[in-house]
Amino acid sequence: MKNTLKFASTLCILALMLSLLAACGSSKPAASTATNENESGTTATDAPTTKEIPTLVWWLIGGQVPENFSKAVEQMNEYTAEKIGVKVDIKVASWGEWDTKINTIVNTGEPFDMMFTNNTKYSKQVAMGAFADITDLVQSEAPELYKSIPTKVWDGVKIGGKYFAVPTYKDSSLTQYWVFDDKLVQKYNIDYQNIKTMQDLDKPFHDMKAGEGKSFYPLQLIQGEGFPGILNNYDDMTLGFNPIGVNVEDASRKVVSVFEQPEVMTNLKLLHQWYKDGIVNPDAPTKTEGDKYRAFFSAQAFPGAEAGWQITAGIDKYVMTQIFGPLYTTSTIQGSMNVISANSKYKVEAMKYLQLVNTDPKLRNMLAFGELGVDYMNIDGEKSIERISDTWPLAAYSQGTFFNLAVTKGAPLDQWEQVKKLNEQAASSSVLGFALDIGELQTEVANCQAVYDKYRYELLTGASDPEKVIPKLLSELKNAGMDKIMQVAQEQINNYFK
Repeated sequence: MKNTLKFASTLCILALMLSLLAACGSSKPAASTATNENESGTTATDAPTTKEIPTLVWWLIGGQVPENFSKAVEQMNEYTAEKIGVKVDIKVASWGEWDTKINTIVNTGEPFDMMFTNNTKYSKQVAMGAFADITDLVQSEAPELYKSIPTKVWDGVKIGGKYFAVPTYKDSSLTQYWVFDDKLVQKYNIDYQNIKTMQDLDKPFHDMKAGEGKSFYPLQLIQGEGFPGILNNYDDMTLGFNPIGVNVEDASRKVVSVFEQPEVMTNLKLLHQWYKDGIVNPDAPTKTEGDKYRAFFSAQAFPGAEAGWQITAGIDKYVMTQIFGPLYTTSTIQGSMNVISANSKYKVEAMKYLQLVNTDPKLRNMLAFGELGVDYMNIDGEKSIERISDTWPLAAYSQGTFFNLAVTKGAPLDQWEQVKKLNEQAASSSVLGFALDIGELQTEVANCQAVYDKYRYELLTGASDPEKVIPKLLSELKNAGMDKIMQVAQEQINNYFK
């Protein structure tokens, strides 16, 4: 009896094991009976097989994530899973943390598949081997994407003759605007269209300060930006390092110490005076997130950009005046790019996803504007939209081209055609196409960047006196290897343009 029970128990265990093995070893539905055996002896079935849809980790830059963020991304994923069999897990690095966060991800080898980057990081991180070489991949797996971006723009992201990024084809040339709240323009009779220099801003700023009160700051700045555009005349050769550059109009292409240039010192002294006068917010050197409303700001922009800013700021009208450009530099082209991790298991899928972003209007609008019906409404198919919330956090410029993006209500319907014309009319920097190879300079670049980081927030927001700080900065930069960087940069430029 005991042996009989033991035998029966063994049979039960064997049966259970066989059933588990059958479950693990077969993806066929239990009811499937349509099978046949092919010549090799394997079994085929007409039952559908389910292929796992990869989910790519994509790091972007933006603001605070709203409650409906996951739902909006889920809607995107339903669409892209059907279109190309790919989903994304979008990670958002806030404006204030992006610089540090992206450096940490790359330096520690944290897994990711795609990432927004720009000229301040690109060449350094390519030199570290962080990004995949997509030269062949983009042409074989994303030919529509490759053809949609002009050769000049592709050339702007080349390093060593290879592509390591998909450039964001948009206002790829630099056009700088100064933007004013129209109510204040009318109130203080500001002739904004004829304001072209920092010196021209002095009277309007002081008029606004006197009229609006002690707690009002006409020029609100944050540490990461300083006063945007203040160094536009100098091409940084994609180094992402302001103290070294080439004047964009200098036909001799001489590499110079930017903070030693007279007009740079003049503008920084004025900015410091504004800080002392209460024109600039006192927390500018430490402030990491900008306020939604600003009475005035400086921005790289294009006609119609004010329509979106008005919604964010909650005001009736911004007015703009163009003060610089359009100008093509290698760095302006590299102002927004998306890269694929060298360690990604899904390089092909990532490339196909980036192609869809840059060629599919529906996906492009969802990424730029958020959840349909909650964050925006379509007005004319996917060609024009109305924003109905101001909480969508992702920066549209960081994702893909503008030229398949809907026009926001209030902007001219030919907005993107006007942007294309700006690109076509753009002058070229004297060193357009050149990108400094820092392979032999990584130690010096890292050391000089660390020195500059000690001073730049206060210097570029006006908090420190440039006549006192710049001599200290330059002395420490020279000790850190700036002269060697300038020498190698000059040699590379001479060889590139000979």
